[in-house]
Amino acid sequence: MKLNIKDTKTTRILFRTQGAIDLSELAFIANRENSKSQNDLRRGQSSLTLVHPIGIDRNMDSGTIVEYIDRKQIVCAVVLGRKNQKLRMLTEHNREIGHAEKRLAHIARERLDPGIGRDALVSSLQNTVETRKQLQKQIDIEALWGVLHEEAAWIDLDAMAGHSFDGKLSSDHTSAVMRALFEDRLYFKFDTHRFFPHSPERVAQIAAQAAQEAKKAHTIEEGSAWIRAALEAQRPPVPSDKEEIIEILKSFYLFQKDSPHYDIGREILARSGLEPNDGPFNLLVKLGIWNQDENLNLHRFGISDSFPPEVMAAIHQPGSEKKKTRPDGKRQDLTHLSTITIDGQGTLDFDDAISIEPEGDGFRIWIHITDVAHFLKKGDAVDEEALARASSIYMPDKRIPMLPQPLTEDLCSLKEGQDSLAISIMACLDRSARVLEYEIFPSIIHVDRQMTYFHANLMVDQDPELAAVYEVAKKCRQLRLNAGAIQLDLPEMNAWIDSNREISVTQINRESPSRLMVSECMILANWLAGRFFRSHSQSTVYRAQMEPRRRLIDKDGGTLYQNWMQRRLLSRVIIGFEPEPHAGLGLDVYVTQTSPLRKYFDLATQRQLRGLLGLETLYSDEELRFIIQTVEQPMSYIAVLQRERLRYWILRYLERHVGQKEEAMVLEKRRQRYIVLLTKYMIECSLPLNCGADLKPEDTILVKLERVNARSDTIGVSLA
Repeated sequence: MKLNIKDTKTTRILFRTQGAIDLSELAFIANRENSKSQNDLRRGQSSLTLVHPIGIDRNMDSGTIVEYIDRKQIVCAVVLGRKNQKLRMLTEHNREIGHAEKRLAHIARERLDPGIGRDALVSSLQNTVETRKQLQKQIDIEALWGVLHEEAAWIDLDAMAGHSFDGKLSSDHTSAVMRALFEDRLYFKFDTHRFFPHSPERVAQIAAQAAQEAKKAHTIEEGSAWIRAALEAQRPPVPSDKEEIIEILKSFYLFQKDSPHYDIGREILARSGLEPNDGPFNLLVKLGIWNQDENLNLHRFGISDSFPPEVMAAIHQPGSEKKKTRPDGKRQDLTHLSTITIDGQGTLDFDDAISIEPEGDGFRIWIHITDVAHFLKKGDAVDEEALARASSIYMPDKRIPMLPQPLTEDLCSLKEGQDSLAISIMACLDRSARVLEYEIFPSIIHVDRQMTYFHANLMVDQDPELAAVYEVAKKCRQLRLNAGAIQLDLPEMNAWIDSNREISVTQINRESPSRLMVSECMILANWLAGRFFRSHSQSTVYRAQMEPRRRLIDKDGGTLYQNWMQRRLLSRVIIGFEPEPHAGLGLDVYVTQTSPLRKYFDLATQRQLRGLLGLETLYSDEELRFIIQTVEQPMSYIAVLQRERLRYWILRYLERHVGQKEEAMVLEKRRQRYIVLLTKYMIECSLPLNCGADLKPEDTILVKLERVNARSDTIGVSLA
């Protein structure tokens, strides 16, 4: 029975009458319908007997009007001759071509008289094309699909034309149908002489894909045009509607082929003429979105230097009376002790302090750690943010704290002249600094002096308290060395950028008296905390380290070369629930809990201490496991970030010293190069093997800085 689609206007597309399909559901629908549509295709094919479309004539004489597809366009032509199934044709564009008969898309019943001449033939073809295009406009593909899609079967061209037009059908009608369905693939699968109606879900999917492709094409065109204009302008503006283009450029530059916008970004760059390697970076700098020294790893790792509004809103500032709560039976009053802090010059968050008093032949020493967990509730917005950040980040040009400033620099900071809440570790030491007994308890302390490393170094010989702490620190160090600790004697590099963007690079002596005092006291406190957990058979975040793969230095130290190479041979630190030895420190057990303002592991350990002290609920093993797993990845990012950012600024400093001679030490010889260490800056670089000298490890040489580029992380040297 013939269907007349003109009587079915009220039966428009099924999915439209039922409401639009949400584009977010299309992936699910596509997966569900994929296998179903394949079955439909097979079922439809097997149930139909195909009929050749109108006008097929296997004896195509000269004058036959045909159509073929060329470069996604339907071209109309007239046959001029035929030989071995190869046709010689004249097209509507007045071109003579050769074409395979089997590749024709449509063959008309009607013919032209080849004798009327070339110009008349071309004119007749053009009139035919215009007639077919006018007929094509009369075809309502959407309504046609609305009638036919439920049959889910292949429909031949003749039948499709019969559904589309009333009255007698000509080749122009079948051509019009073919043209219409060739140009609009939304509703039917196109196979030249037959068509298969898509399911409503498939139609929705194709429509969404088409919309996405259209949007992509628009973005490419608009984005490339804007970039071309921006490249020519001296100070190009950044319109708000170009944010998507900017994000594409950022993602393309930061992640390259791993970027979800790689393909569209590459197309935008190609059309705009922007060089793909450094072009996006330079353009973003020109637009003022990035600066010349932009920290790209912050973007790659998704690290923000600001806190979300909900985190800041969650910080409840207790009254000063809460911070200065007097002893309640659990918290000891140590405000009578003389207590000092020793930190860097720019430190604003003071999380540890030291008190010391002589006792017999030895000393009684207290290491006080600010009681952050007293103010920070488990699982609240601030705590969740701290867990996600894992640690504070320290770079030459930026400091990104783990906790918001009201906590780190005010509420939880051990400020001079104020009473503060702390967790104190007290140890009685003999004259050799061996621990006779120790105790861990919550306390209230009063910081009397806030000292910098610089001033502590100056006063260590004159100040009895500093001298006593220094004496204890040296003896603690010696005890650990005697137990097999590996003490690397390597300077710490410091890069400083002032307000004028001037860079200074210096070496910090990690073995200065003040730094030795702080490091050994914190190691002592962490070791005793580890023993405390072990004695209570309590799970916590323990740190362990196996023996190094090989020992190059002993307790008496070693050369710079030996220390540098020894660092390569150290075993990785192991984070776990069980107390195990830490070979690098020469200790039988170890945790970290002395930096709860800056490291989440330390905060978690402090909470476990508080749990044993009856101040809060202990973490379960499952909760500790979750913390370890959560912190692991951001900590790896932070290690890379801090190391690479320091190297970046050292290279930026060296960019201004190209041509200068520097001392270097040969580390190793590789296949085509030497690896050398610039000893003043403690960074490795390559020296060509054909430098003109036969070098061996530990040789000291002079090299000339030939080229340095901080952005590309390259440095080239030659033998001076």
